[in-house]
Amino acid sequence: MLEELLGAVVAAGAAGLVYLSAAARVVKQYERGVVLRLGRLRGGVREPGFTLIIPGVDRLRKVNMQIVTMPVPAQEGITRDNVTVRVDAVVYFKVVDAAAAIINVEDYRFAVSQMAQTSLRSIIGKSELDDLLSNREKLNEGLELMIDSPAVGWGVQIDRVEIKDVSLPDTMKRSMARQAEADRERRARIINADAEFQASKKLAEAAKQMSDQPAALQLRLLQTVVAVAAEKNSTLVLPFPVELLRFLERAQEHQPPPAPPPAPAPPDRQIET
Repeated sequence: MLEELLGAVVAAGAAGLVYLSAAARVVKQYERGVVLRLGRLRGGVREPGFTLIIPGVDRLRKVNMQIVTMPVPAQEGITRDNVTVRVDAVVYFKVVDAAAAIINVEDYRFAVSQMAQTSLRSIIGKSELDDLLSNREKLNEGLELMIDSPAVGWGVQIDRVEIKDVSLPDTMKRSMARQAEADRERRARIINADAEFQASKKLAEAAKQMSDQPAALQLRLLQTVVAVAAEKNSTLVLPFPVELLRFLERAQEHQPPPAPPPAPAPPDRQIET
């Protein structure tokens, strides 16, 4: 009789161990558990730690609550200014409502991926090429808003959306390179012209100052000769003042005209007798 009682206790203990092993579940710290009892949502979300379910009746679905980094495949489209581009992006999102992520959508990862692709193509069609290249912050905000609106009902929160790369056709790259080169050349010419203008103003002021003292021009000429002679050149070129030519021209004008040469004397005539 004792042996039968002992055997029953051992059998009950073994059955309890089997039941416990089948009912025991462990939810990790970064996960949340959703229990479906006979297909219906049962109670609230199971927190991290040890939990029990009814084997054969309950089904525990674990949902990862970590931030997910999902690359968006490159999408090809035509911008508003008729330029064909390929744009890829990356989406950062996380689940904030585990029950909604299981009940409201079949596969929230696939749904977010498809929504990101369609939203990216829509952003390409609404934007211009300059916005895609230089105004990405505004486009990232618009793309995040487009994805986050339907994702709220799936229990998913979009943390950030970033446009990674914009691929342009080779012809467009060459055109942009020519445009940048022309713009730099234009700026260089403007800078050179501005420098010439400033230099001409200074030279005009110097000439006005020298006109009051004619000897200053000679001193400047001597300084130029000294600077040229210091280079040990075999040939020395001296500038000839234009004022000297003008002085000679004015002196020539004030001289009296030369007297005409005397007329030759007529030859003597002999009278024949």
